[in-house]
Amino acid sequence: MITSLSIKNYALIEKLAIDFSKGFSIITGETGAGKSIILGALGLVLGKRADLTSLKNKEEKCVIEAQFEISKYSLKAFFEANDLDYEDETIIRREILPSGKSRAFINDSPVNLQELQELSVFLIDIHSQQQTQELSDEGVQFQIIDAIANNAEVISSYQKLLKTYKSEKSKLNALLKKQSDAGKEQEYNTFLLNELVVAKLKSGEQEELEADFEKLNNVEIIKESIDKSLAIANEEQFGVFHNLNEIKTALQKIAPFSTEYQGLFERITSVAIEFDDVSRELQNCSEKLLNDPTQLEFISQKLQLIYNLQKKHQVTTVDELLQIQTNLENSVLELGNIEEEIASLNLSIEQKTAELDAFSATIHQNRNTAIPVLSNKLISILETLGMPNVRFNMELLPSETYFQNGKDELQFLFSANKGTDFGLLKKVASGGEMSRIMLAVKAILAQYSKLPTLIFDEIDTGVSGEIAIRMGEIMKEMSQTMQIFAITHLPQIAAKGESHFKVFKSTIDDDTQSELKLLSQEERITEIAQMLSGANISDSALNHAKQLLN
Repeated sequence: MITSLSIKNYALIEKLAIDFSKGFSIITGETGAGKSIILGALGLVLGKRADLTSLKNKEEKCVIEAQFEISKYSLKAFFEANDLDYEDETIIRREILPSGKSRAFINDSPVNLQELQELSVFLIDIHSQQQTQELSDEGVQFQIIDAIANNAEVISSYQKLLKTYKSEKSKLNALLKKQSDAGKEQEYNTFLLNELVVAKLKSGEQEELEADFEKLNNVEIIKESIDKSLAIANEEQFGVFHNLNEIKTALQKIAPFSTEYQGLFERITSVAIEFDDVSRELQNCSEKLLNDPTQLEFISQKLQLIYNLQKKHQVTTVDELLQIQTNLENSVLELGNIEEEIASLNLSIEQKTAELDAFSATIHQNRNTAIPVLSNKLISILETLGMPNVRFNMELLPSETYFQNGKDELQFLFSANKGTDFGLLKKVASGGEMSRIMLAVKAILAQYSKLPTLIFDEIDTGVSGEIAIRMGEIMKEMSQTMQIFAITHLPQIAAKGESHFKVFKSTIDDDTQSELKLLSQEERITEIAQMLSGANISDSALNHAKQLLN
């Protein structure tokens, strides 16, 4: 419950501080006195956006602070999740600076508006005429039924599962699209891969094949050149070996005479050894050199295959072809993995579908049980609010769609009078009837769920007399278990409050200000008498006011 509110430099309020008590509180005041300003200030504390127009003095900051007693709201988990200090007496402060910047604090810890809005849901429900119209919304109607059906836990489990189900469905659809797109190229990719696999390519293979091809393709010229070289080297009288040995022998004779000759002798000896080695290698090459047309044809075909593959894939090396082969293998493997993943997701989705259907069936059954209870309770309360012939027709329509709260659609029909057909609330219910229905709904919900502080903003629109008295009694009954505020123009409702606040305007030095005051018993009598008869209070109005208060 809210225990205090202070407002500084907001709209027509220069400075205001007021304490609130539990139970049923009334707020009255003339039209334009500033009741909407009080609600606007509360709205800022609850996380609504603000701008510079909120400042009374544009050169000073606006500060709105509200204190709440939250020990009964089980909010410790929320505070821990948002890394906030928990206090049974929690203070929320909102500041609007002259620059237009807005700041919010919970127990002096800075928070963003989203966190403030999330907390405010548990603290105050400001029920306006606009919210009354929301009663026609199917989602709101389901919330009412589900509260009576005690569906909160099962719907929470359903929603967690639904989130996973939708995520997997989205992933499955993406994989199916990917599979479809890949399937169009898969046959061609497989063909390309098979070409490369059959080619049995090896790194460095092309260079070796090209060298072997040159040898085999020019075997006759090579052999002729080698044999000629060997003949020149080994000719008995004029061959290179013979001449080198002659030179070597001549230099050997003069080598002892100087280091210069000795060096020349050693160098010719090295040349002779090297030439001998070259000759031996030439001999080996000659012996290994064969004219092999079959091998030449094989190498030619293999090289042509490599050249064709390089041209097709627009590369110049075997290593690049091998990388393409690896990429194609990965692509084919990935498609195979996609198929396995699709199969796994289908199985998981099938299991979750069964679980969702089971949750939905439980939700549906609980709702079917709750609907007659809700209907009877609504009728019972509304009969006392001047609607003796009211009837409701609430029918669940099974659907194949997984909604956020199950698989039901709802037909919520209403008839206020005998002989009239059922119709949709928003089409057949008047403003006064909608106000009474909403009050009845809130009264019923108070029995089934822990509601936050309720502020009824002129919920009495369109009613008067005995009906207003009964509305006041219902709100007073609700205040036995929760904090209730009623902003009203009806004296019958105002008299039911345990505490009574009046909003009024005052003028100080040509400055208009809105103020909020807690009325004494005598002041309450006067205020209610004014609500009954206007500014000129008659004795009968005073007596009537006393009767209402008693």
